[in-house]
Amino acid sequence: MAEAEAMYRRALEGKEKAWGPEHPLTLRTVDNLGNVYADQGKMAEAEAMYRRALEGYEKAWGPEHTSTLRTVHNLGSLYKDQGKMAEAEAMYRRARALEGKEKAWRRSTRRRWTRSTTW
Repeated sequence: MAEAEAMYRRALEGKEKAWGPEHPLTLRTVDNLGNVYADQGKMAEAEAMYRRALEGYEKAWGPEHTSTLRTVHNLGSLYKDQGKMAEAEAMYRRARALEGKEKAWRRSTRRRWTRSTTW
């Protein structure tokens, strides 16, 4: 896992230089680095990465985007693993509420796209 951490940290540095710290592709790497930290048991570092990604995604995409949803779920899982059940439940409830809206958005977008591309 130390090798994965080093690779993600290097990728993060490159993306921050190329696109900036709040670009969605940079934030995806931040979220993935949070996963690596969580797998290593580095809970404080994982939480910091997830919170950074969540804040950035909310700014870039809004609270109902799938990237936001994924990070909310990751944060809930981290809290669950730490035994912080109230915090975990709050994140899971938020993810669940967003999930329904995201599914509805995807269906309506897919229908519009299908109608516009049907010959």
